[in-house]
Amino acid sequence: MAVLRESAVGQIVRFITRNRALQYPDEKEGFRWGPLEALLAEEDKRLGSEDNDADAPRNNDEPANKEYEAVEPAEDPEKEGDGGEVEREGTHLASIVTAPDHEHGLEQAKSRGSVLSRTSTRPYTQERFDLEQQLEQEKTKSIAIAPTKTSDGTILVDWYSTDDPENPQNWSPSRKGMVLLQLCAYSMAVYGASSMYVPGEQGVMERFNVGATPAALGLAMYVIGYGVGPLLWAPLSEIAIVGRNMVYVPTFFLFVILSIPTAVVDNYAGLLVLRFLTGFFGSPCLANGGASVGDMYNLLELPIYLSSWTAACFWGPAIGPVITGFAVQAKGWRWGLWEIVWLTGPILVVFLFAYPETSADNILLRRAQRLRKLTGRKNIKTKGELAQEALTPREVAWDALIKPTEIMLKDPAIAFTNIYTSLTYGIYYSFFEAFPLVYPPYYNFNLGETGLCFLTIGVACIIAVSVFLVYQIYYLIPDIKKNGLRAPEHRLVPALFGVIILPAGYFMFGWTARPAVHWIVSLIGVTILVAANFWVFQSVFVYLPLSYPKYAASLFAANDLSRSMFAAAAVLFSRPMFINLGIGGGVSLLAGLSCLGVFGMFYLWKYGAWLRSKSTFAGADA
Repeated sequence: MAVLRESAVGQIVRFITRNRALQYPDEKEGFRWGPLEALLAEEDKRLGSEDNDADAPRNNDEPANKEYEAVEPAEDPEKEGDGGEVEREGTHLASIVTAPDHEHGLEQAKSRGSVLSRTSTRPYTQERFDLEQQLEQEKTKSIAIAPTKTSDGTILVDWYSTDDPENPQNWSPSRKGMVLLQLCAYSMAVYGASSMYVPGEQGVMERFNVGATPAALGLAMYVIGYGVGPLLWAPLSEIAIVGRNMVYVPTFFLFVILSIPTAVVDNYAGLLVLRFLTGFFGSPCLANGGASVGDMYNLLELPIYLSSWTAACFWGPAIGPVITGFAVQAKGWRWGLWEIVWLTGPILVVFLFAYPETSADNILLRRAQRLRKLTGRKNIKTKGELAQEALTPREVAWDALIKPTEIMLKDPAIAFTNIYTSLTYGIYYSFFEAFPLVYPPYYNFNLGETGLCFLTIGVACIIAVSVFLVYQIYYLIPDIKKNGLRAPEHRLVPALFGVIILPAGYFMFGWTARPAVHWIVSLIGVTILVAANFWVFQSVFVYLPLSYPKYAASLFAANDLSRSMFAAAAVLFSRPMFINLGIGGGVSLLAGLSCLGVFGMFYLWKYGAWLRSKSTFAGADA
């Protein structure tokens, strides 16, 4: 019931029935929350006293910054006034503590709840790590969290308890796994839609009478679309009233709908426009997927489960030619575009019914709205709501369009990571143009068999994820528990190994892709370079937000934009380069460029802290 209620369909049902169906516990008859009632009663008493003493002097010197006042609950928040229990889902709250430590216990609970709710989408601080470690040791306890009150009279609502079942961090492993699986399928399908176009490029050339490079624009425009999209979707999803689902659902729906005319459009310009739009509307999962994983998992767990999402993103472009190769060969180039609809349509249907909201800010804001309706008090709000009220369109536009570029230009460490990941990502996409120049002419592979070569990317992901998890479980997690989070550069260790073997994989592919050498050897080279790419990207995806937690969304948006722009360019220049220089020469050129990253990554690992000290952002966030 909770899963359906939080899904897009559930929220639509609630809207149509005016919240009479799929009700939350705090909407059901008999719900009472002792701490809030005590706070409101105290407020009523104070207002009544002021009315009776209208001539009493008033305090006009309240500080501009809102200071939080602790308000002790008059009773256990899970108990009704007559001793009955409030109806809850899956949990019962224990008393906070008994006297004489009641006030101290309440302050601790409020602090914990506040940090967990406000940092669940920004999980990259030592403060949160320390708090999570304490809560892990006390996970058998259920500690109530009382609302707080600001100096201007605003009552700030938080989680009802440290094990509040509506907090995504407290969901059961099975529920988290279901959400993660849907997110991975969604991301893999969107990424897969980019390369599902590739086997049909020859058909596009014949139908619209264009050359190989213009035909490749269908892939390049899609990549540009999902590179530009995060500039809008990433900051939108961080606004409390919007959340994740209000971005995911409408855009995913439009993605599927627009994929239909893309498969039937009969003019070249229209095909390119539709490919751009589908990439643009498909990009939210790529912009916010990592943040959604962070909504559910704590700092120690996050890299482990984030690796699943990263692997799905790597798998996506690989499955495209596998799925469409034989179909295009048998049915024509449009068949590959129709398969995008058939792949993403069922995922959308499941998503609509079973994907819940994961943004803590949005969940708490809707809770505050329900409590305002229940009590009739307009001063009940959340911290995310207050932050949202302070936002202006100019600030949102600045964070979306200017801030990512500004950080990249002013911070040498961030600039290097963006440039290097753009290079490796572009080379990764260049293989969509290299494979057709290698396996059909050298090994007599047909279109479908050439598509099967991309399965090596999936094999590489399995190997890379396995090695990464061993590193996390047996070294990094015990090290963090013992020494704390340490410097962000400590997370770059897997990337050091990756940048060393990455050029080796390139050279192995480039100089063994010839008729005299068995085809499996070149594909082993592809496996090596993809695994190395995975370790580099996984390390960078953790390093960026650890470097500047405040600007995490902007950092990811800038990285995604720079990667996508270079990948789109690589799609266009790689085929002419491979034809003019040969596969060995072209790949060697790319491998030589990647060798520069070996020195750069080791330098970043060694002197990253010093580089960040040169940044104008380091003072507040390093």
